[in-house]
Amino acid sequence: MEYLFDFILNIDDHLIELVAMYGVWVYAVLFAIVFAETGLVIMPLLPGDSLLFATGALAAIGVLDPLVLVVVLLSAAILGDAVNYSVGRSLGPKIFRAEQAETWFQRLINREHLNQAHEFFERHGAIAIISGRFVPIVRTFVPFVAGAGTMTYPKFAVANVAGAILWVGVCVGAGYLFGNVPFVKENFSLVALGIVAVSLLPLVITYLKQRGRR
Repeated sequence: MEYLFDFILNIDDHLIELVAMYGVWVYAVLFAIVFAETGLVIMPLLPGDSLLFATGALAAIGVLDPLVLVVVLLSAAILGDAVNYSVGRSLGPKIFRAEQAETWFQRLINREHLNQAHEFFERHGAIAIISGRFVPIVRTFVPFVAGAGTMTYPKFAVANVAGAILWVGVCVGAGYLFGNVPFVKENFSLVALGIVAVSLLPLVITYLKQRGRR
């Protein structure tokens, strides 16, 4: 956990180290990180937004090839969500199988929740998947829940691709344009924290609204 926080706070330095160590294979490392964060439901704490921002900054100074970088990150993001969806679709019906809620755990995995998830994703799934891309942790679980809720795959696929294009485009593009601005470069740790904080805002706002209703 300590290394993870250090990686996030000093992500630009670590990326330069990775490029020096692996050369062109750094693209495979970046693919693996983004794929794991979006595709493996047990890996929600890997850096996402800050990593993309940092890669954009390095692409701007020629350390990384912009075209190759975007193709690699897009592929990882799209494939990651697709795998996560498939795992959710396969495991969801097996996990959410309780018909009667007698204990708190049965209430948690009640099949009715699965039906509600299906209805939600059929109506609002595209918005949830696209906007969820910009929220750490949430972007790891949304495709899994969409799969568990048996969201229609064509709808999911369109939202998956659209969300990946927006996410990679915005984060890498911002890094490319602003990552090497003197103030940003000298305070990269604060910028990384700021990116994470801004990404978490939708979660905080949703939580406060729900608490207010209660």
